[in-house]
Amino acid sequence: MTKETNISIGILVFKEDKILFGRKKDKDNNIKYILPVGHLEFMESFSKCAKREIAEECGIEITEIKFHFLSNTDNYKPKHYIHIGLIAKWKSGTPMTLEPNEIETWEWRNQNDIPKPLSKGTLLTIKALKVLNRNYHNKWQHDHQNQNPHHFQNIDYFLHLL
Repeated sequence: MTKETNISIGILVFKEDKILFGRKKDKDNNIKYILPVGHLEFMESFSKCAKREIAEECGIEITEIKFHFLSNTDNYKPKHYIHIGLIAKWKSGTPMTLEPNEIETWEWRNQNDIPKPLSKGTLLTIKALKVLNRNYHNKWQHDHQNQNPHHFQNIDYFLHLL
């Protein structure tokens, strides 16, 4: 086995208050839910990778791509991954099953109706989203209590909190 580090990009796609999840079966034929994810190609930007992976996996377009979190993970031993989590907004298209050997179907799910079980990477992404939402809410409350006109407008503000 060669020792190498892989770089994966996961995309949390929002359409209003809904998140796009893929339903797949693992090697033991158990259902798991995942987010769109793929590998960063040589000299590819994060946003180009996200757009390419989304188009290849489910045929939709995304916009407003933002950094969400970074993870140095050994969840898939013996493989080593650096995982870059991104957030994007749905732009157009209807999710289609373009890789039927990987994904059975795509589903838009409300944030209060997260499907289970989640893959390890998807679980990490959802946990990071909850931290982000909690910190956004706390910052918003603090700013309004202090009547700070410069309240949170950029998701990148909270990177150091994750």
